[in-house]
Amino acid sequence: MDTDLLSARFAALADPTRRAILARLTEGEASVNQLAEPFDMSLPAVSKHLKVLEKAGLISRGKEAQWRPARLEPEALKTVADWLEHYRRYWEASFDRLDAYLQKIQKGDSSNGPGH
Repeated sequence: MDTDLLSARFAALADPTRRAILARLTEGEASVNQLAEPFDMSLPAVSKHLKVLEKAGLISRGKEAQWRPARLEPEALKTVADWLEHYRRYWEASFDRLDAYLQKIQKGDSSNGPGH
């Protein structure tokens, strides 16, 4: 995966307004007006959030006359989840090794532990 695209996706997901917009789009496509309803911000401000999400590939925008509905791009979220999964597995294995070591220590057998 392109690191810059991954960085853009994480940056887009870092904002709570954009995460709320993505959550709304899980229900189906929506217009800027529909997406702006729960927020106390202008339509241009919501449009800026949509541009960030679109540039990160997390949403796409349709073109139906004057209406440009936004829709979620789930495959983009999958690439983020896949990247995180790699590290989840790493930390899970590390915690399993730590747990095994701590159990040995509790039994009084500190041989074969870290540094030995």
